[in-house]
Amino acid sequence: MNRKDQSGSTLFIVVVSLLGIGLLASGGFGFWAYSGRQDYKDNVDLKVAAAVKIAKEDQAVELTKKFEDLAKSPYKTYQSPATAGSVTFTYPKTWSAYVDETNASQPINGYFHPNQVPGTNSGTSYALRVEMLGSDYSQIIKSYESLVKKGDLIASPYIPPKMVGVPNAQLGTRFDGLISQNKSGSVVILKVRDKTLKIYTEATDFMADFNNIVLPSLVYIP
Repeated sequence: MNRKDQSGSTLFIVVVSLLGIGLLASGGFGFWAYSGRQDYKDNVDLKVAAAVKIAKEDQAVELTKKFEDLAKSPYKTYQSPATAGSVTFTYPKTWSAYVDETNASQPINGYFHPNQVPGTNSGTSYALRVEMLGSDYSQIIKSYESLVKKGDLIASPYIPPKMVGVPNAQLGTRFDGLISQNKSGSVVILKVRDKTLKIYTEATDFMADFNNIVLPSLVYIP
């Protein structure tokens, strides 16, 4: 056999091999595609049922959230005695309150929480705490400095929206993060006359209520 015949035979073998590989590949792809279609056909009811279940669960969560938000209104209002700066704010009607106003050195010591207020020794992270303290504003701010330096807290200037432009109302400070051991939330500290107002939430679960209901309604006589 001459070289020309050998070259022709070799070319023929290569072409046949490539065609064979192509047929195998297309056959494999066809089998994969068929299997996928068959799987979808066989399990379409299960897939639809699963999708419907997920949609219903998502809808239930959304409806529950809307119901909870509606249940919070109309809001309740707290107002302290005039001697304590007439501190006033609104809070969800689904919350209960326990406020001690009998201590001269701490004219306001309030606890607010959904349903009923747990005992002070229960270890509960309260939805809202309100304190009017006899301590100087700068001393209270200083007590948070170590947490800020560690990065556990973020400090930022703050004044309640309704107090902007009010004569003698001073800029306060807001702390966000780990406000105490095992409690994450937000603390707002404001100077009120010769005392200091400390209003805060001890749990991130109540942050929306704190930011959207309590703080926007907060007023006092500076």
